[in-house]
Amino acid sequence: MPLDVYGKPADTVDWGDEVDYSGYEWFKDPPPRPEPTAPSTTDAYVPQAGVIEQNEMFDFALKSAPNVLYARFKQYGQLGVLAWCSEFSEMIDSLKTLGFEGNMFVSTRTQALRTCEEILRLKLKVEMQIIVMYLSSQVARLRRFLDADRQWDDYPELTFPLDYRQYQ
Repeated sequence: MPLDVYGKPADTVDWGDEVDYSGYEWFKDPPPRPEPTAPSTTDAYVPQAGVIEQNEMFDFALKSAPNVLYARFKQYGQLGVLAWCSEFSEMIDSLKTLGFEGNMFVSTRTQALRTCEEILRLKLKVEMQIIVMYLSSQVARLRRFLDADRQWDDYPELTFPLDYRQYQ
């Protein structure tokens, strides 16, 4: 190992004279370009049977959701709507899991958005505003997951009393 001026080992090696680059032509020859590769032919995505079955089940559940909500409302009234919202929330969580795993089909997404519109078009006479807010929030949660950039204005109007003196 070479020693420096003080007699300690040095990490660099000095061979002495400077290299003469005066006759060298810099950047004369460009570096060779890599050969263009042919576009890789990727096989079309073929989903597994379990993924297809899961999407079909969600599609069926989403198509049935407005009818089930209306039946619950007819059978149990406002509390039926509240109970259905809880079940709908569980389905939204499962749909989100399916989407995050990359297994949601476009047809399932389209049906989910259509279901949200159909749910809000139902003429349910729900007097308890907290239930209307809960139903709207579940629909908004699903819509935000499926299409975060879009704005919707079809939510039901809340009928809170605005003038407190009317109720004295």
